[in-house]
Amino acid sequence: MYEKKVGSVVVVDEAGKPVGIVTERDLVYVCAKGLSADTPIWMVMTENPITIGEDALLLDAVEKMRSLNVRHLPVVDREGKLVGIISVRDVLDLAAFLIRIRE
Repeated sequence: MYEKKVGSVVVVDEAGKPVGIVTERDLVYVCAKGLSADTPIWMVMTENPITIGEDALLLDAVEKMRSLNVRHLPVVDREGKLVGIISVRDVLDLAAFLIRIRE
């Protein structure tokens, strides 16, 4: 996560379906609890992450993130396979871009 400068990693099963998510908050928990880097990922990930379909509107994703207080939302296709992730940072980057072109 540090090397790629991302705030989360989605854990998928053999079929490519999300089974967990590890976020920056989870890593803070690991540090606060004094756990080591050898701690298995399943011990710190949030299981059954909240997802959104790839055909959903951006507004739907923003409202879902806001109402459920999450900053990262895995995006899945019709079969439930991971196809991407949208983050609050992505939304802010888009908002900044739209503000710039409007000016």
